[in-house]
Amino acid sequence: MMPFSDEDLQLPVSTIIEKKVAPMLARDGGAIELLDIKNGRVFVQLKGACVGCSASGSTLKYVVEKELKSAIHPDLQIVNVPQGMENNLEEL
Repeated sequence: MMPFSDEDLQLPVSTIIEKKVAPMLARDGGAIELLDIKNGRVFVQLKGACVGCSASGSTLKYVVEKELKSAIHPDLQIVNVPQGMENNLEEL
């Protein structure tokens, strides 16, 4: 069980994404956007060169997920939201 509310997670998650993850992805032409946090699930969308890249799954797991879980809580779930699904997070 997540010991933090979604509101408590907002600042640390967005800070890590903006300060650590986004600059790493930008070096290769990629980008990431934090869409929402619901019930300990962090919804992000990979953009730029990350869209359609064969390494995007690894990027999500070994960069985004690793950074967030190690810095905040190991039970966080990271969900990559496909293009066009931004308004349907409850379906993911």
